[in-house]
Amino acid sequence: MFDATIHHALDRTQSRRKLRIRLAALVSLPLVLLASGPWGIASWQREAMEDLGLVLVFLAILGRSWSTLYIGGRKVRELVTAGPYSVTRNPLYVSSFLAAAGLGAQTASLTITLVLLLCAYAIFLPVVRDEEKALATLHGAAFDRYRQMVPRFLPRPSLWRDVGALCVDPGRWRQTVLDALFFLAFVPVLRGIGWAQVSTLGAPLVRLF
Repeated sequence: MFDATIHHALDRTQSRRKLRIRLAALVSLPLVLLASGPWGIASWQREAMEDLGLVLVFLAILGRSWSTLYIGGRKVRELVTAGPYSVTRNPLYVSSFLAAAGLGAQTASLTITLVLLLCAYAIFLPVVRDEEKALATLHGAAFDRYRQMVPRFLPRPSLWRDVGALCVDPGRWRQTVLDALFFLAFVPVLRGIGWAQVSTLGAPLVRLF
């Protein structure tokens, strides 16, 4: 009964997270549609930033799928501390930060990239705090030791440790990969917006470094 109450509370947290993502997307839409970076379409600076962003998106997809191999179906119920969870307590959310930065980079604007990254941080931080409260309640001293040793977000590679075998939930892993591919789907959309700004308006209405 106690575990069910915690899981119900976390379900509400995730529902609020999804609502915040929709609101953030709605608020960010005018910025993405009307603004762009200081470099013109097909310039080497813009293409370099777009390509770097694409790398970040691929890293995000790999990071989320890799993390799900370790925690899929066991989140909160078990205290997972191996693999990516040995160097950061929230590798799934760190991967989402990479995706936000990678998508922002498709506009070739550091300002827009930072805005999207800060939006992602503001969305996920309350979720992380709620999950940490649940883990502390369920796992007590074991989670306290883990929290003191492993950073919340910024990975610390020197802490790496692994296990010899994993119990994988194929369905959850597959769903995570499919969900993460939405990040990749937005890349041509954002690049297309840049081309549309030039073809319809002559140039973006706002240039943001």
